[in-house]
Amino acid sequence: MIAALFVERNGIYAGLPGVELWDQARDARTYAGPYPVVAHPPCTRWCQLAGLVQHRYGHKVGDDGGTFAAALEAVRRFGGVLEHPAYTLAWKAYGLPKPKRGFWLGTREIGFVTQVDQANYGHRARKSTWLFASGVWPLPSLRWDKAVGTAWTSYCGNHGSRELRLSKKEANATPLEFRDALLSIARQVTRLPVPAHPARRG
Repeated sequence: MIAALFVERNGIYAGLPGVELWDQARDARTYAGPYPVVAHPPCTRWCQLAGLVQHRYGHKVGDDGGTFAAALEAVRRFGGVLEHPAYTLAWKAYGLPKPKRGFWLGTREIGFVTQVDQANYGHRARKSTWLFASGVWPLPSLRWDKAVGTAWTSYCGNHGSRELRLSKKEANATPLEFRDALLSIARQVTRLPVPAHPARRG
């Protein structure tokens, strides 16, 4: 069994055999095991524009209700994988090493990070993504080539033609092949749960 955390009730994880769904109503922050996890914590307060949003609207950078901290702790305790957009501010805030494309970086004691492009798994935009995996060995090879997406997720005026910009829903969507890759990582967890690791913020 795999626990899918911070996912939509009727999304791509719904109805899959061997997957326990933790949507907003169930509150994935309360997940207490025992299964390995695939975690998709919200990224709005951690994106590259979060500082601008804070300045204009008062929404503090990192004020996500504890979702990223809970997701990270679940992966560390029960094994599995967490995904967030590349260059997320959460990585530095929680002391995670900056990923690199092409390989997993880290140790079996602290976990591993890497960067992939979801366009290599069927997304229409490049959608570069950072992964943190823990308790997984051996770590799988991924599609590490730098992808060229055919659409933009940004609505900034200097980012291509309007016809190529994705809706927010499509931009946020996880391709089925990428979902399956994440589930495959979680299914390779080879150790028992470990004591809770204190959340670290810089």
